[in-house]
Amino acid sequence: MAAEQNKITVTLDRIAKMIDHSLLHPTMTDADILEGLRISKKYNVATACVKPYLIPMAKKELEGSDVLVCPVIGFPHGNSTVEVKVFEADAAASAGGREVDMVINIGKALGGDWEYVADEINRVNAAVVKHGAILKVIFENDYLKDDHIIRLCKVCSDIKVGFVKTSTGYGFVKQPNGLYSYKGATVPHLKLMRQHSRPEVQVKAAGGVRTLDDLLHVMALGVTRIGATATISIMEEAVKRGITNTPTEVSYRPIGQASTGGY
Repeated sequence: MAAEQNKITVTLDRIAKMIDHSLLHPTMTDADILEGLRISKKYNVATACVKPYLIPMAKKELEGSDVLVCPVIGFPHGNSTVEVKVFEADAAASAGGREVDMVINIGKALGGDWEYVADEINRVNAAVVKHGAILKVIFENDYLKDDHIIRLCKVCSDIKVGFVKTSTGYGFVKQPNGLYSYKGATVPHLKLMRQHSRPEVQVKAAGGVRTLDDLLHVMALGVTRIGATATISIMEEAVKRGITNTPTEVSYRPIGQASTGGY
């Protein structure tokens, strides 16, 4: 019976357009970025997610495709002043960023300063939207409790941002054993975000979605975008399973509850 429930109808293009190909690791060289942009273009993903200084390179390399450029703002810790985030977002959207991923001020959310949080998101959203771009708001769920996530979904819904997003992929939390790790996108959090966001606000899962099965599971939850570095393996697995641009029903293995983060 469970196997019957774990099925979804998809196309190859729909899977590709679920993916923001992540090129955000701090050690990536220009050669690494160029290869990542080649992959983004080859598989016709939704966006290539890049650091702001890479916008010109990404625009040039993605020319002739419909893969969008997605810069990140206040990344990864969200601690810039509001004025700096607004300036950075405005510059990024003006330079060609069609989707902009911004990290909230996590400490302000944890401290319950919702006026500050809402003002920051509203001002950054305005800076992005005036250029015809859309904003994705990164919560960094590993640091938050459910009530914080619910409140952030309400704030973002009221402001009418494009997406709410689980994680940066770099929000490492110190564990009792002294090691740092993170869970990233979890099924309970994704359900919570979809439930408490208005229908027009999309949900992006970042961190922990590494396989085609993972992608299909979060898609079934109502997620419309993932952040991933595993684009090649996801797309190759889709082809192996016989997925084409004719709608195809496929089974998927649910994400394990013990899944940890990582693009």
